[in-house]
Amino acid sequence: MIDPELGGDIVELGMVRSVEVSEGGDVRVVVALTIAGCPLRAQLERDVRGVVGTIPGVRSVDLSTGQMDADQRAALMARARRKALEHPPATAVPPRARVLAVASGKGGVGKSSVVVNLAAALARRGLTVGVLDADIGGFSVPRLLGMEGRLEARDGKMVPLERRVGDGVLRVLSMGFLAEEDRAVMWRGLLLNRAVQQFLQDAHWGDLDYLLVDLPPGTGDVQMGLARMVPRTEMLVVTTPPLAAQRVAARAADMARRGYLRVAGVVENMSDFTCEHGKTYSLFGSGGGERLAAGLGVPLVGKIPLHGDMAAAGDAGEPVALGRGELADVFTDLARAVAEEIAPLLEASGCTARLLDAVAVAVDGAFAGPDQARATPVGADVER
Repeated sequence: MIDPELGGDIVELGMVRSVEVSEGGDVRVVVALTIAGCPLRAQLERDVRGVVGTIPGVRSVDLSTGQMDADQRAALMARARRKALEHPPATAVPPRARVLAVASGKGGVGKSSVVVNLAAALARRGLTVGVLDADIGGFSVPRLLGMEGRLEARDGKMVPLERRVGDGVLRVLSMGFLAEEDRAVMWRGLLLNRAVQQFLQDAHWGDLDYLLVDLPPGTGDVQMGLARMVPRTEMLVVTTPPLAAQRVAARAADMARRGYLRVAGVVENMSDFTCEHGKTYSLFGSGGGERLAAGLGVPLVGKIPLHGDMAAAGDAGEPVALGRGELADVFTDLARAVAEEIAPLLEASGCTARLLDAVAVAVDGAFAGPDQARATPVGADVER
């Protein structure tokens, strides 16, 4: 029997504590619920009685429920998350695309600005980059990228809006292309998660190199839904120097790891400010990015200085990564680190292809003469 919320078999999830069957066919079942006031309690009880009651020889079903303690709930959720990884739902995101979710845990740290400028810098390298604005109620990606228009459908699926960047291209989906910019989107968690699901499943993303997901603040439904729908997602955590931002960002990373997502690295935004006279000030403190990266055991991928051009470029809809100057150089370096070190693309000509070439050489050598076989050592041309 499947738990309607967790999507796993209640026996495999460890929710069934005991089953007793009398000689006369009376069955007693004890099921542990996550919380006493579980909203799906009545449905679970009805389903258990229905499934057990249809078994031949069963005369009656006595069902009782209990409540899990904190450790039992943690173990249950871990099993449920592992189970979800085994059969993720199909999405329109191509298998070869690297999916990077950008999270901060809290608002006000410039996460969306980091997303759009990193995406633009990656596209500047000639790559095809998708940007999914998962902050449904707080969307800002369209304005930051200077993109307007309404989403169109083809064959019943949304077509992302595009922006060419040199030889590369940005493909963007955002609630900002469906709703008015000054009107509030007042949706509960399930609706927010469903919107992101549609952006992932019901869209013509086409061939992508990267998909960057701008996550909303917090560690709620959208974050957990993304981990379930695209379990290969990796996370970049954005923080600012203050300790408060660092601690909240650490919770975002903890959420990712509890969902079995890889934390790829940390980006520190609003770092030191350098005035026109060349003097540098740590207006918000210093070392937050280094401390967070060290605590998580991941690299500090980049530090983005506090600069007025960032806000001005965002208002103008022209990412600083596409211009010239200090900030453009910073995002160029950040894109290089992502593309070459943190999350390089998996090319078909990589290790697996070279291994297959080596196998072909070995097979050919087995059927060649002794002299010919010795002429080409097996694996000699395999890059290690």
